[in-house]
Amino acid sequence: MLRMQPRLQEEIVTKPVEEMYQLCDLIQKGCSNARADDTKGLKGAILDWIAPPGEDLIPRLARNIKTDRGFHHPCTGALLCPVDLDWSVEEIKTKLRNQEINTVGDQWPHFLFRNYSYDSEDPWNGLFRSHLLVMGYKYIFTSPSSVDKEPKATKHGNARIHGMNKVTPASIAYVAAQVRFALSSTSVFSKSDHVLDSERFYLSVLELFGDVDEKMEVNDLISWWNKQIFPSSAGRKLNKDDTVHSKIKAKRAAMVMMDLSVNTNGT
Repeated sequence: MLRMQPRLQEEIVTKPVEEMYQLCDLIQKGCSNARADDTKGLKGAILDWIAPPGEDLIPRLARNIKTDRGFHHPCTGALLCPVDLDWSVEEIKTKLRNQEINTVGDQWPHFLFRNYSYDSEDPWNGLFRSHLLVMGYKYIFTSPSSVDKEPKATKHGNARIHGMNKVTPASIAYVAAQVRFALSSTSVFSKSDHVLDSERFYLSVLELFGDVDEKMEVNDLISWWNKQIFPSSAGRKLNKDDTVHSKIKAKRAAMVMMDLSVNTNGT
């Protein structure tokens, strides 16, 4: 935020304490409003993404009511089921629905993985590379229409508005938490929600991203994400000496040097 608004730090430091608190309150309200907009938008959009192409979910799910989502529905239940539990076992389904089994934030669900498939022998395999996460990220940061192969958006997305040209670990964690909430039957997004345990989930994702022992895997993951979200920025960067402009300047400099050499030799 300070990088985007260079004067913000000066405003905070120079203002009286009371005004500083008011400014902080405004920033917090802005963050809360943005989060609420993301939550509201994903609630309906995610149903389109998890439904079979050209078909409806069976049973159908309401776009504005969440009570039938989560472990109450076969599709959202399978996506939310922690990887250490087997959703195909009826007893597990029943206990999750009845809250006889209570999941916690660091029990990560299947939807985080590519093809929603967890490899217990190689947990990094496909982790945070699911199509559902990518669509959620595009919806929030680049624009809802960018989820389609041919974007039709006429308004700039959040990423462009804020000068964002690369994916950050925190933004992946944020999208994962939003998608997890959208799939759930919980009606209010709150970090203090002990049923969904959103804060613990978010922090556990950040903890992995910040683990120095996992730096190589995390860097590889971020590189993969940049190719999905910002392909033009993630592409090969042309050496500045190979650009047309630089070639023209180099040729002009060579001509000037040649003229100087001729003039010097002539005198």
